[in-house]
Amino acid sequence: MRFNHMEMTFPIGGLTKTVREEIDAFYGSILGWTALDTEVVGQSCHLLMPDPDQFILLAESGKPISSPGYDHLGLLQDTRAEVDAILEGCQRYQEKDDRVQLRIYDDLVYPTLTVHAFYVKYLLPIYFDVQCMERPAS
Repeated sequence: MRFNHMEMTFPIGGLTKTVREEIDAFYGSILGWTALDTEVVGQSCHLLMPDPDQFILLAESGKPISSPGYDHLGLLQDTRAEVDAILEGCQRYQEKDDRVQLRIYDDLVYPTLTVHAFYVKYLLPIYFDVQCMERPAS
């Protein structure tokens, strides 16, 4: 089993052309995601796609999502180097756009697992937990 999609809602009028373009610029350049506008049940929505079989649907709602805490979606990378490269990209982007929010964490070290991670949030209502899980060689 794997996830197919997630929907995130914005206030009515909040998913403007400019906001869509800014979202696309960040997530496209940092994570390599593609995006497109689409109609869902008569509403103009926006899709962010990590790959052709997974997407995040952005829509407007009279009851938009509210996530003032650390609610997040985990993005698993294969290596520490991949996590660090994404973090560096986020930090460079943050230098020109202070709306990029980062939470950088120390590694979580367990006897058989080390989790190397950071959180990033940009214009979407939740954080993304970018991480890798390292296990000692057997």
